[in-house]
Amino acid sequence: MKWRNKILAGFLVAVSVLVAGRELWNTVTGLTADYPENDINGYIAWAAGGATDTISRVIAICAQDELGANIILQNKTGASGGIATEFVYQQPADGYSLLFNAENPPLYEVMDISSITYDQFYPVLLFGAQTPVIIVAADSPYQSITELLDDAARRPGEISIGITGAGGLPFNVAAMLQATSGVEFNQIPFDGDSAVVSALMGGHVDISVVNYSAAAELAQGGRLRILTVMDNQRLESEPDIEAIGEVLPEYQHYFPWGAFFGVFVDDRCSDTVKQILTDAFRRAYESDTFQAYLAENYIQPLGLSGDEARSYIQRWQSISAWLLEDAGAAAVSPAEVGIPRLEELEGGSS
Repeated sequence: MKWRNKILAGFLVAVSVLVAGRELWNTVTGLTADYPENDINGYIAWAAGGATDTISRVIAICAQDELGANIILQNKTGASGGIATEFVYQQPADGYSLLFNAENPPLYEVMDISSITYDQFYPVLLFGAQTPVIIVAADSPYQSITELLDDAARRPGEISIGITGAGGLPFNVAAMLQATSGVEFNQIPFDGDSAVVSALMGGHVDISVVNYSAAAELAQGGRLRILTVMDNQRLESEPDIEAIGEVLPEYQHYFPWGAFFGVFVDDRCSDTVKQILTDAFRRAYESDTFQAYLAENYIQPLGLSGDEARSYIQRWQSISAWLLEDAGAAAVSPAEVGIPRLEELEGGSS
């Protein structure tokens, strides 16, 4: 009987050691069990039906199969994505709250929207980017970007551009054109891309800027014209449309640049959680389903995580923040929040 008691006691000691060791491991890694043990909450920073919402839902379905846990998505909109960004940061840093957002957070401090930016998050995966295009009505007299810029130089402030607000894509491209070519436009604000496109086709503005995915079908149907691609290379789907960097080399240092989409987790999470999420979303990204979605929707694959993603974001931030500053639209100078100009960021090699 005594030997049985000794065996039992030894067994209990061994179990206690294992439990204590597991608790210590969980404390160190930030895990309370094998991650993920429960459903994961995903917060999409933009409204249902938009580009960020749609792409996030597609990759989340693929990723949850890889994780072995459901990703429960909900839209939490407002403040250019700032509401969702701050909300996720306020949740426990345990990997059960993910942020699905676009390129806006790096400008929050400059636009005085929030002090919580992507600096407080780990980029699990940047899964896609979009290429901006300058568009005109189908009957516009402008046939090339050089014609537009030449006319804008002759008539400063007379050519109208539909914008979606300060810091939006059309505004930033207008600032880029002003900073590089010295041209100014009459900026007319609208509530979103669809309103801008409608105004353009209705003759209410002369030009605007949207992501290629928003213009592709209309351009192919002859309802509007893409004047130029805001990149250094032509789009494979539109080989006859010139890229601005191709005809105007002074623009080349800006690119690649444009809208991007990604999934983020609180940077205070354990390295273990970050790696599990990165591996799962990487496999989801590489799946035939997701790659087909990117191709069908004219979205450029990115597939960047960790330090690579941070470098990509920092470069975008540098360009965009200083475009806002130089255009007089920044509420806070980028210098005040430690954002270098592109020349400084790249050591003068831009």
